[in-house]
Amino acid sequence: MATIATIETGFFRIPLKETLVDARHGVHRDFELITVAVTDEDGATGVGYTYTGGRNGGAIFDVASREIVELAAGQDADRIEKLWDTIWWATHYGGRGGATIFALSAFDMALWDLKARRAGLPLWTMLGGYDPAVDCYAGGIDLHLSPDDLIAQSEKNVARGFRAIKMKVGRDRLSEDVDKLAAMRGHFGDDFPLMVDANMKWTVDEAIRAARAFAPYDPVWLEEPIIPDDLEGFARVVRDGGLPIATGENMRTIWEFRQAITIGKIGFPEPDVTNCGGVTPFMKIAHLAEAFNLPVTTHGAHDVTVHLLAAVPNASYLEAHGFGLDDYIESPMEIVDGKAIAPSRPGHGVVFDWAALDRVRAG
Repeated sequence: MATIATIETGFFRIPLKETLVDARHGVHRDFELITVAVTDEDGATGVGYTYTGGRNGGAIFDVASREIVELAAGQDADRIEKLWDTIWWATHYGGRGGATIFALSAFDMALWDLKARRAGLPLWTMLGGYDPAVDCYAGGIDLHLSPDDLIAQSEKNVARGFRAIKMKVGRDRLSEDVDKLAAMRGHFGDDFPLMVDANMKWTVDEAIRAARAFAPYDPVWLEEPIIPDDLEGFARVVRDGGLPIATGENMRTIWEFRQAITIGKIGFPEPDVTNCGGVTPFMKIAHLAEAFNLPVTTHGAHDVTVHLLAAVPNASYLEAHGFGLDDYIESPMEIVDGKAIAPSRPGHGVVFDWAALDRVRAG
């Protein structure tokens, strides 16, 4: 038994090195980080975290600091499924999604980190252990860039070890998106994996038109062409647009993913461990995708997510996200010839520089 002695939470605002832009959320100059550290009576600690694009972090921090601390203090940290279920239903009526699921995600991640650390195992091994080398792409937040600037940015990512690139689409004129995709395909060649991401920009008919325009340039997938709530719309885009769809960063539960697969006919389920409820439901979503013979991809938190994809046989590409923590952690994720390497350190291996974070503390 690993009795929870303390739960400590943190709230930070991380400045971005450059301004980032996407089609739905607009301009990003910083992002919010919320941390949860769980320490057991033996003094072992596990850490989890979640993030936002710049808003609502205070609400997440409040849920983690009040509701989760009250519900979990003194409980057995090894009973992860039980703790997840208890917190989910205790907060369900006033939560279900939103700030509550973000806070629960960070707490659940901390429990798995603690469990793996106590066992002396890297998280990917504890979760099943398939292959520590995971295909990885650079996920740009780059809607504002010209074709030439996008190519220049992408070449820098190739020099860093990436062998696949995701670019943003969703400009006001579709022709501009097409021109950028055409330039990228022309520059990198027919066999280089390219993904396009619209961040929920379009209606269903607009998405179908865009998919048809993109199809000659053979993107691996079209990501989030429409809002996550329109499952029948996804099915129409898949049927009439002719491209596979990746989506899931704005889906919050395993049940939403089941419907996205069965009703929406998506081809690449894309959970984010920091907002789908944590490691516990992420792994269920990955295995759900496997049951439908689908690959699973990821959104965000790549330093932890690399472990989750390294644990399953149906891993697709890992996203190296634009909201990175390289300046605030001890050992950033390693990229080697297009592969992200899951670390062999116990737990998820993300060790925060708390002194650096303290300088950007938000609450």
